[in-house]
Amino acid sequence: MAILALEDGTVFHGKGFGSKTTACGEICFNTSMTGYQEILTDPSYKGQIVTMTYPQIGNYGVNIEDVESYQPHVSGFVVRELSPLVSNWRSTGSLDDYLIKHRIPGIQGIDTRALTKKLRVKGALNGLISTEDITEDEAIKQASEWHGMEGTDYAKVVTHEKAFAWDESDQSNEEFRLPQGAESELPPTALPPAEIPVVVYDFGVKYNILRCLRRHGFAIHVIPATTTAKEALSYKPACLFLSNGPGDPASMDYAVKNVKELVDHGLPTFGICLGHQILGQALGAKTFKLKFGHRGANQPVKDLETDRIEITSQNHGFAVDQESLPEDVVAHRINLNDKTVEGLKHRSKPLFSVQYHPEASPGPHDSQSLFSDFKNLVTHA
Repeated sequence: MAILALEDGTVFHGKGFGSKTTACGEICFNTSMTGYQEILTDPSYKGQIVTMTYPQIGNYGVNIEDVESYQPHVSGFVVRELSPLVSNWRSTGSLDDYLIKHRIPGIQGIDTRALTKKLRVKGALNGLISTEDITEDEAIKQASEWHGMEGTDYAKVVTHEKAFAWDESDQSNEEFRLPQGAESELPPTALPPAEIPVVVYDFGVKYNILRCLRRHGFAIHVIPATTTAKEALSYKPACLFLSNGPGDPASMDYAVKNVKELVDHGLPTFGICLGHQILGQALGAKTFKLKFGHRGANQPVKDLETDRIEITSQNHGFAVDQESLPEDVVAHRINLNDKTVEGLKHRSKPLFSVQYHPEASPGPHDSQSLFSDFKNLVTHA
């Protein structure tokens, strides 16, 4: 048996899977139908217990190619039903075994619809998930005593400890495709030369972001979250990229300071998710915590310049406050569900950012053109 307890006293009982252990975190929900392995390994989920709203999870197993980081980062995993069968030609193991290997507890058999409705009404809640023997009272107590996400800097925890050049041998940068018919006789699409040096601040970077940058001709050097602006410039970058990541952006003064120095230096800059929030702060804006965040692969975003609607993949619990934007910064994209800021650009400097994930794997791919936009920004700066 397993237990999921919330700080407000709500308790769910179910069947445990994964590791036999106990963990606390912020309870959140994700509305994606697929991509659970990418969710598990997304560093932006550090400190969170993720609930999948799709009813059956685990049916296609796990594989090494689809991971988004060096390890899973979620605190716990909640599903309505864990698939008893694993069936996919790329699978190398089951979700259950994967969570056991990485010491992550899971619970199945609970009413995930009721849990999601509670979070939408009450907002994000701290919780505890346990596959061990623990009383309801103790579980609730530990959940209510957990420190929460506000004021917490997890980027320092998930960032790579040392700088590195990304996949210089191009072993993992080609787009995945399954050739059929005459296509099976065609050679793989050649990657463009890596001619544009970019420094990527790793606040919890997803590997598919790095793959997308490489596919657009960038030579990538990844640097830890705490790297100074002076050290970042020592790599002689033509541009700057600010990655996604976990935690409260308002707790990252060091990152805001470094990014402001680099922006003032004149580097063309592109930020995604936490990188968007850090860039916003570097330009003078403030951030705030959303009621229950945006997590899933079906978030509608409107481009205010073209009136085009993009269906996007998102994972964030904080946002940039539009009322705090300085006059020289424009919110050019908004979320159609709650009208929060989804994109920023500077009126005169070569800077832009988005709150969502254009590199989305497994999808949707409506926004992948943003990487081409970044390349055009750099080459014409």
